[in-house]
Amino acid sequence: MQKWIPNFNLLNLKIMKKFILLFTSILLFNSCLNDDNNDYVNYGYELLPIDEYTVPDSFTYGEKDTIKVKYTLKNDCYSFDHVYYEYEDTARIVAIQTIVDLEKDCNEVATQYEFDMVITAVQQEDYVFKFWKGEDNNGENIFEEVIVPVN
Repeated sequence: MQKWIPNFNLLNLKIMKKFILLFTSILLFNSCLNDDNNDYVNYGYELLPIDEYTVPDSFTYGEKDTIKVKYTLKNDCYSFDHVYYEYEDTARIVAIQTIVDLEKDCNEVATQYEFDMVITAVQQEDYVFKFWKGEDNNGENIFEEVIVPVN
């Protein structure tokens, strides 16, 4: 009767593959933890209020129309990121999302820009736009609301 003798070469190969996978995983994880890189930019995000807006008298259901918003970047440390556009039932909250460089010496020149928002009327109910105007002294949001009917 023959005794079963395991194939140590195959067993060693499986262990070696697991060891290589573990070693590679640790190496990749460690490279992600490297904090010695000073090439990153220190920045933050900030919402800016809508200075002015122009809305159409009405929307036509299923068609596109344009809303124009004006906003002001406080200085050259601010740059436009995107229009903050939040759905709240039939209402839409609108503000400007910016990226702020926190380490740059800023030129204190405020610049106003205009952005065209293309809106497709996808609801048959009237749209209520809440244009964010900032915060009051208590930190409460201030909105200017306008209703745009849908035909």
